[in-house]
Amino acid sequence: MTVAAMWEARAATGRGDELAAWVRESVLPAVRGSAGLERLELLSAPGERVLLITWWNGEPVPVADPPAGLLGRPVHRWSFTSEHVE
Repeated sequence: MTVAAMWEARAATGRGDELAAWVRESVLPAVRGSAGLERLELLSAPGERVLLITWWNGEPVPVADPPAGLLGRPVHRWSFTSEHVE
């Protein structure tokens, strides 16, 4: 069973680059090499949002919250089970 875990954070005003850097420097190294990790993708979006999608064979490893000063609102998290892939 493949599970996609989505982690999305909105940065405090003017701190989007810092939030993305925190994810690259802190989260990605912590997740890489975890048992069951199949793929990861880091994205950014307007509104200083950062999105990390990870695909797992089994239970996803939780992603930490960034330092509170980087956030414009609490982190959102969702998990999805793969139903169909082409």
